[in-house]
Amino acid sequence: MLLDSRDCQLLALLQKDCRISNADLAERVGMSSSACWRRVRVFEEAGLISQYRAELSPEHAGLSFQALVHVHLTRHNPEHLERFIAAIEKRPEVMECYATTGQADYHMRVICKDIGAYNVFLEEFLFRLPAVESAQTNVVLREIKRSNALPIPAC
Repeated sequence: MLLDSRDCQLLALLQKDCRISNADLAERVGMSSSACWRRVRVFEEAGLISQYRAELSPEHAGLSFQALVHVHLTRHNPEHLERFIAAIEKRPEVMECYATTGQADYHMRVICKDIGAYNVFLEEFLFRLPAVESAQTNVVLREIKRSNALPIPAC
């Protein structure tokens, strides 16, 4: 999809605040409301805009513990791997999980109420998965930057 500068403005504004009214959005980019609405619909139909959501504050939700977990698998048994992935997808504490190159097989961002809840997550869930050999935890001491806004390459 080819994007012009107005499209980039629309997308940046929507990433910052998806609750902005169509009238305000149109005014801020210098378009009519109907043209703006049609353009946003094109983005949705093309899959460029995949969803709208509320982003909650972990601290205000009572979730003060955050860690980056580097998971090492025992071996790459396809059945164990499928069970690992299916189990991880169901856990609400796992905010993100990536299969990566390097020493660890998977990297996860995990958020819990506190260290005790994280220990329960490890002992009663993660270490009971047959595919998991070990996990290294890096506790997040301070969040420097967090963003879900994508840098649009065409802009």
